[in-house]
Amino acid sequence: MSVHQENYEERHIEKRQEPSRVASTFIKYLAYVIITFGVLYFVAKYILPIF
Repeated sequence: MSVHQENYEERHIEKRQEPSRVASTFIKYLAYVIITFGVLYFVAKYILPIF
């Protein structure tokens, strides 16, 4: 008689998200977007009409 034994590993993956960290990351990228649009507006409004 042969005993068939499989070796396997159980993994339990928990997705952890700290709400304060998610919020600060969102605020950071929102600031990037606002600054980018601000620079583009400045270029379109004041720099491009010169040419």
